[in-house]
Amino acid sequence: MQKLVVRFLFLFTTLGGVFAQNVMTPEILVQLNKVHGKGVTKDGNNLIYSVSKYNIETNTKSTKTYIVPISGGKAQIINDYTSLLKDKSISPNGKYKITTSDVKLEKITGQDYYPELKKSNVKIIKSLNYRHWDTWEDGAFSHVMYSSTQNKNEPIDIMKGEPFDCPQKPFGGSEDYTWSPDSKNILYVTKKLSGTSYATSTNTDIYKYNLISKKTINLTAENKGYDTNPAFSSKGQLAWLQMKRDGYESDKNDIVVKINGKTINLTANWDGTVNSFKWQNKGDKIYFIAPTLGTVQLFEINVPSSEKNVKNPKQITNGQFDVSGIIGQSKNTMIVSRRDMNHASELYTVNLSTGKMNQLTHENDAIYNNLKLGKVEKRMVKTTDGKDMLSWVIYPPDFDSSKKYPTLLYCQGGPQGALSQFYSFRWNFQLMAANGYIIIAPNRRGMPGYGVEWNEQISKDYGGQNMQDYLVAIDDISKESYVDTNRLGAIGASYGGYSVFYLAAIHEGRFKTFISHDGIFDWRSMYGTTEELFFVNWDLGGPYWDKNNAAAQKSYTEFNPVEKVGKWNTPIMIIQGGIDYRVPIGQGLAAFQAAQLQGIKSKLLFFPNENHWVLDNQNSLIWQREFYKWLKETL
Repeated sequence: MQKLVVRFLFLFTTLGGVFAQNVMTPEILVQLNKVHGKGVTKDGNNLIYSVSKYNIETNTKSTKTYIVPISGGKAQIINDYTSLLKDKSISPNGKYKITTSDVKLEKITGQDYYPELKKSNVKIIKSLNYRHWDTWEDGAFSHVMYSSTQNKNEPIDIMKGEPFDCPQKPFGGSEDYTWSPDSKNILYVTKKLSGTSYATSTNTDIYKYNLISKKTINLTAENKGYDTNPAFSSKGQLAWLQMKRDGYESDKNDIVVKINGKTINLTANWDGTVNSFKWQNKGDKIYFIAPTLGTVQLFEINVPSSEKNVKNPKQITNGQFDVSGIIGQSKNTMIVSRRDMNHASELYTVNLSTGKMNQLTHENDAIYNNLKLGKVEKRMVKTTDGKDMLSWVIYPPDFDSSKKYPTLLYCQGGPQGALSQFYSFRWNFQLMAANGYIIIAPNRRGMPGYGVEWNEQISKDYGGQNMQDYLVAIDDISKESYVDTNRLGAIGASYGGYSVFYLAAIHEGRFKTFISHDGIFDWRSMYGTTEELFFVNWDLGGPYWDKNNAAAQKSYTEFNPVEKVGKWNTPIMIIQGGIDYRVPIGQGLAAFQAAQLQGIKSKLLFFPNENHWVLDNQNSLIWQREFYKWLKETL
């Protein structure tokens, strides 16, 4: 009985507290419903979506699936929905089904070489790429296979014997393969490179496997950068996403289409980059989402009959929000996922003629309606080289301009990731504001949404103009009477974490505290241990031992935080994931050790089982609590 009482009190204080609190808290944040669109039903009348919710007490996640009329109405729970949606793994003629499976092809472990030593724990590495993101290579590769839907024959491996992955590692999914309209071919994306070539290249290609001849051809051999996301229209035309330059993961991403046997780049003359796309049902247009001016919006582009008729895209939606995903189309309505800095993702309808949006799901309304939310506004700042830079400013709930507030400079990661109206479950601006902080988040150099030149400037200039952009942003808002200039902090993760390490040496007393999550501290060590070498090769200019490479040498000396660590004199908290192979463990540990040995107030928050992110919900709660505990102590 006592256990039941304790459990009731826990539920009352956690779940009930969601509605009792009037500002965002870590507990409320982690318990928000996560909404994911599954697709539009075949008849075009309904939307299928799922809702996941986390339970703090049991440390478990539950998921329910719903169906709701696109025209509006009450959502109903649905259990079996697979027959209602088009299954892209099933061939158009219904005879075959695509599956993926790992196939062991190479020896890696001690047991592979010495099967009698079953308790050994060793990896025998002969070449790169020996680990990726948060997983060590095990000699198995994900392969695309197909089988009959009418009998139980063994699946046929269309990549038999090939040491390559499809879906792509680490984040690829069903967008990496598709059926041709005649059901005779399977198109799939992979990078058919091994060893050092794999680690230093972004040259993925789209391959076509013919079910009758069993032969495979490369459809994109002429392009040396990324080729991804192949998709056929209802008219049978093939489109995909393409980056031109090998080794440049943040290159301009364009939509290309096969028209009368010729590859035509639809967005070549448009000064932007594409996140994702979807064919119009009729096949005359392509809809896509892309960053623009601190937001992410829905666009459309006509598919012409020839290259000379290509026209620039038209923006459909407009507002202070992100269109974060395209779910599906029903006549003149598109279903999208939408979010902003105050609201987690919900699903909306978009009138494709007018751009008008209506909220279709309301899974978090009850929570948000009981919270006081801070104001989010644009602030234009003049940079040191005379350019206009948009910064987002987030104010505490019940902001009073007659008072003074501690203020945080947020440094975005990427580095070429859009600082748009995103909603993070860690770097949550509304939660920061609810704790009494003003946040300024500048769209510094190296971000998409302001043209290719602005986005590309940061490469090989990591400690240059964008650092000045940061300082200009914090100096500009510090002119306001409501900013407490004695209580300024800088925070960020990944490249944002690098930014914090770098600013800690050059801030000239502006900041009173720093927080760096999975940040790069020593470029030499980073080059020697990170997995995707194309990233550091492009952005730094090359390896540190290339003494004749001026750009690289500048990166490893002038732009290397470890070279400036002797100038640190400000409290700093360092957060590091133990299985982060993008920015490996030594980066955070070395930075913490340097701070400690110099007598600087510092703290290490180490998550042994987290990668570049913090995915476990209870770990996330501790992350939040330690984050604000540190700020309270030092700011």
